[in-house]
Amino acid sequence: MSIIVQNVTKLYGEQKALDNISFEVKTGEIVGFLGPNGAGKSTMMKIITGFIPASSGQVQVNGLEVGTSNLEIRKRIGYLPENNPLYPEMYVREYLGFVASIFKTGTPKKKLIDNIIEVTGLVPEQRKKIGSLSKGYRQRVGLAQALIHNPEVLILDEATTGLDPNQIVEIRSLIKNAGKEKTVMISTHIMQEVEAICDRVIIIDKGVVVANEEKSRIYSIIKHPRQVIHIEFDREIKESELAALVNVNSVKQINNNTWLIEAEGSEDIRPGLFAFAVNNKLTVLSLRKEESNLEDVFRHLTNG
Repeated sequence: MSIIVQNVTKLYGEQKALDNISFEVKTGEIVGFLGPNGAGKSTMMKIITGFIPASSGQVQVNGLEVGTSNLEIRKRIGYLPENNPLYPEMYVREYLGFVASIFKTGTPKKKLIDNIIEVTGLVPEQRKKIGSLSKGYRQRVGLAQALIHNPEVLILDEATTGLDPNQIVEIRSLIKNAGKEKTVMISTHIMQEVEAICDRVIIIDKGVVVANEEKSRIYSIIKHPRQVIHIEFDREIKESELAALVNVNSVKQINNNTWLIEAEGSEDIRPGLFAFAVNNKLTVLSLRKEESNLEDVFRHLTNG
């Protein structure tokens, strides 16, 4: 295991930010670390990287104990914190050269800088001061400093914040490629990001782990799945007629003949909708069922 967290608690005075948390992250795995604001995500990441100590419990990174081997651990970790602290008065290449010199990888510094600038798409901005960059490019600089020493473990806290849709796709691809040979732990509020690149999902709420599942199995956590049906008939009907159907708990008219229907429970309501259409001499022009997604699971577990 690359990361082992055992019974970690973190107290700020009398406030308990983390409450006896335990989980493991395997080598070569990309794990999405999710939770509402204030759930303790950033605190846990800071403890793993050795920036702050746990109040109790143990954390190991690649077999090294956090707290006793922090300097050695930091050599092996690439970390992009949530606020992405940079030196705005430094030029991009100058800053990355400064970071490269700290890690002393043995690889020529110019080679490291040229490679990471190319990988993170910073070529057009490499001669500029960091302070003059857009938020998206500053985020790329943060990713570049996290990756420049080719770390074994990558910890990313809100890695795609401030990026435009095209940049997000590029950075997701970068993270996914990194995950083939590194251990990646990424915190984000963008559920599509987790669904796109992560192998496993850990969700915490109020400092407690409430889910730790393979991505393919996370949806089974919802005991009473939500069904969302888009249906179009060939003529207008009354909202009350659809609302009266079994298990339907909300109906919204999209336009004259198209409806958005929500229902709770595992029993498929589509046969009932077809029976309703036949009984009322309606033709179903289209019907589409939305599957449960990660946002549904997140809201279910965190009382959203």
